[in-house]
Amino acid sequence: MASDAPGPPEESGPSSDGSDLAVNPYDGLPFSSRYYTLLAQRRALPVWAARFSFLEQLESSPSGVVLVSGEPGCGKSTQIPQWCAEFALARGFQYGRVTVSQPQPLAALSLALRVADEMDLSLGHEVGYSIPLEDCTGPDTLLRFCWDKLLLQEAASARGAGAWGVLVLDEAQERSVASDVLQGLLRDAGLGNDLEGPRVVVVTDPAFESKLCAFWGNPPVIRVALGHEEGPIPVYKDPAPTDVVGAACQAVLELHQGGAPGDVLVYLPSEEDILRCCERLQKEAEHLGPQVTPFQVLPLHPGLGRAVQAVYEDVEGGPRRIVVTHWLANSSFSLPSIHHVVDSGLELRNVYNPQIRAESQVMRPISKSQAEARRLRTKGSPLGSCLRLYPKSFLELRTPLLPPPRICEENLSRLVLLLKRRDIAEPGECHFLDRPAPEALMQALEDLDYLAALDDDGDLSDLGVILSELPLPPELAKALLAACEFDCVDEMLTLAAMLTTAPGFEGPPLCAEEAARRRALEHPDGDHSTLIQVYEAFIQSGEDENWCRARGLSWAALCQARALRGELLELMRRIELPLSPPAFGSEQNRKNLQRALVSGYFLKVARDTDGAGNYLLLTHKHVAQLSPSCCYRSRRPPAQPPPWVIYHNFSISQDNCLSIVSEIEPHMLVELAPSYFLSNLPPSESRDLLNQLREEMTGVPSGSEPPSQDLSLDDKDACALQ
Repeated sequence: MASDAPGPPEESGPSSDGSDLAVNPYDGLPFSSRYYTLLAQRRALPVWAARFSFLEQLESSPSGVVLVSGEPGCGKSTQIPQWCAEFALARGFQYGRVTVSQPQPLAALSLALRVADEMDLSLGHEVGYSIPLEDCTGPDTLLRFCWDKLLLQEAASARGAGAWGVLVLDEAQERSVASDVLQGLLRDAGLGNDLEGPRVVVVTDPAFESKLCAFWGNPPVIRVALGHEEGPIPVYKDPAPTDVVGAACQAVLELHQGGAPGDVLVYLPSEEDILRCCERLQKEAEHLGPQVTPFQVLPLHPGLGRAVQAVYEDVEGGPRRIVVTHWLANSSFSLPSIHHVVDSGLELRNVYNPQIRAESQVMRPISKSQAEARRLRTKGSPLGSCLRLYPKSFLELRTPLLPPPRICEENLSRLVLLLKRRDIAEPGECHFLDRPAPEALMQALEDLDYLAALDDDGDLSDLGVILSELPLPPELAKALLAACEFDCVDEMLTLAAMLTTAPGFEGPPLCAEEAARRRALEHPDGDHSTLIQVYEAFIQSGEDENWCRARGLSWAALCQARALRGELLELMRRIELPLSPPAFGSEQNRKNLQRALVSGYFLKVARDTDGAGNYLLLTHKHVAQLSPSCCYRSRRPPAQPPPWVIYHNFSISQDNCLSIVSEIEPHMLVELAPSYFLSNLPPSESRDLLNQLREEMTGVPSGSEPPSQDLSLDDKDACALQ
């Protein structure tokens, strides 16, 4: 096949007399001068030496799978997709286009921008991307970069992902849930039965290579070495500083004042640390003497949206750039201008505990492979530097070799819903790179059963099929569907969008005026209605960024909420769900909104046990308080805590706090929650009160349900679904 294929565009060039300009085979237009400038840079990448061997293995691999292993900075994330496009072009795209999955939306966006530039093609036409709230593709798209969660959703949906000739799973070592599950589904699909069929390329770093080889049955491996540039020798801080942000800022200023060339990449644990560091560096930049050249500070985190483009732009001759980021940059392609890395060695991650249905924020060391990857982000000559803000013993003794798989740390309800959509009756039978804990799968099945997403045989119910179509957590999707019954769809669409996107408030009020403006947005019914009111006020302001800034609101997050709301509305219309006109503020709408919320979130209800704001959670015996950001706590004068509340999040890392809380009436819980859910709550005064209320409302004694419905929250092994 290779001998009959058209020559790859990289080998073409203009003739010596300037006539017969080489034509781009993807769009039929002559190559620009920038194409040849970037082509020279591409040929200098370490991965370029593996180009022909990669294409040979892609054509001849008996399993249909090729593994590419290379260190960060070798160019694999930008070049492998282009070579796969060449391969698909040579086959006439007879099996479909090329899709490249990325574990982070910003990585998919930035790679699409860079690769379209290198291929001399138009973004959104031949090269495109699919990320939440933005599908920049078209009928002519031949190479698509896609967030792996969206790709998994497409693969599980009735709509399907469409035909692909080559599927590239990039950054497999990041261990995202979607990437791990996609590999399991592809392996179960029996690839390799047809040598002429679709191909799968798995791209990783060397530390994860052996595990992937074993999982895929020892496929061909293309190994890429960095060559003579092995990165700088790291310098350690001993002892580790107590103020990581302060130490990072000091290191950046010393680097800048020392005159060493090149941009700086700073890794911090969390988004909050990123914002603090950027603010501090910008203040320091204002006090630099006239003899010191200025520098530019650029944050890099998920809340930036399209503003991330500024980080990846090719800028020559401008001020030094200080890029401040966290774990997000682990899966982003390398920036050629980075010469220096400052690494905190820590990351703040959300870890889900299925036994108590709660997330906690865990500050933990990064893995050895992540530390090595960060060191190798440095580029250029002379050789740059890598400062690690921790002792060498910390790396040797406390850090694991690889990062933990996210499938062992996240709520699996959404994943199990998608696997059920693929007719995988027993999610435990799916091949996983690392199998999640049995209790996590059981808790997910139990929650889906309570939400009526499963039938008596444990398969998806009709309701479950609809829930799997909505790009929302199952309980939020159920609340949105319940809104169709209770005539509050308009308000629940807004709430679903606000709950799904980043938090609207950026932090505590900075001054009394900002605090007063925020209180003016609060709604007496609680945080859920407050979110709706904030969104409505944002729209009425004309989506004004200055209006948001004056109230400490995130303009980017509210814009994302607006886009997601439109996407959800279009999806509901497409699957012909009933809509209802806006009625926010009326007494009937208030009750209907509460009923819709209880229909989806009855698993997240708490009762004030002493009148002092100490809430006992119904599904287990943890006691929690309202978050300081809750509107019930910010009221002046302070109000009596509501006796029964529904909450969106319970975190055990912030003094057992409930966040996004609204008052509910307990009789709604009795009306709308499954009776076997109420009967099997852990023994408590709250359960006794609800069962007593149920007897009064229905006349049915508690405990009268048949034994087959006994799905005890305390005994996962009793789950009838398995």
